[in-house]
Amino acid sequence: MALQLLQVNFKARDDSALGRFWAEALGWGVSSEGSGATSVQPVGFVWQDPVGVCVDVIAVPDPETVKDRAHLDLATTSAAHQAELVARLKELGATPADVGQGDVPWTVLADPEGNVFCVLEPREIYRDTGPIAAVVVDCADPRAMALFWGEAMDWTLHEVSDDHARLRSAKGVGPYLEFLRTPDVKTVWNRVHLDLLPYRGDDQVEEVARLQALGATLADVGQGDVPWKVLADPEGNEFCVLAPA
Repeated sequence: MALQLLQVNFKARDDSALGRFWAEALGWGVSSEGSGATSVQPVGFVWQDPVGVCVDVIAVPDPETVKDRAHLDLATTSAAHQAELVARLKELGATPADVGQGDVPWTVLADPEGNVFCVLEPREIYRDTGPIAAVVVDCADPRAMALFWGEAMDWTLHEVSDDHARLRSAKGVGPYLEFLRTPDVKTVWNRVHLDLLPYRGDDQVEEVARLQALGATLADVGQGDVPWKVLADPEGNEFCVLAPA
């Protein structure tokens, strides 16, 4: 049993506008699911294709007020590509962001709703990930987080240390999931989180029980009666287990 990372879920005051931003940023298409929800998917996306980790934008009334514990790293293929992408993102409404990064080769930006993300300098490891190089999560213990999430999704661990862990789909496609050791303490529920999906033939209830046995806990973020289950990983980061299609 295992779960698939289906999408990165963003909260936004204006889901349509933020969805359009990320579609333009990634070169993907927009698929509106109804009022208050906008999906951004690779062109030609096939449901449950491990190559495509999508973006889902959900409307909420509260604005971004703190640096979130999860963000996207975008891949580039050359210094010129990095410069061009940063310039284009600024034209789309992104703004420079300072999270204490200092003098680094990557560029830190915030999307129009204040969600921080990075445009990386060219790195060989991300040459085949697509536009999203990695989904990065701040944490206190990368080793423990790698152990939990590796078991949760049956992903392959590529690198682990006291400061950083990197996993990727066992199929060797799509973006990486990375955990970065930071001193920050989680104080509010995450406006950016992961949505997981059971594989065809697997049971949502059984998967939730398996995650709880690994150290996850049920979480209440005011979701009410919904078909997905909200949990928190061992460091309190919320995520959702969707109902199988």
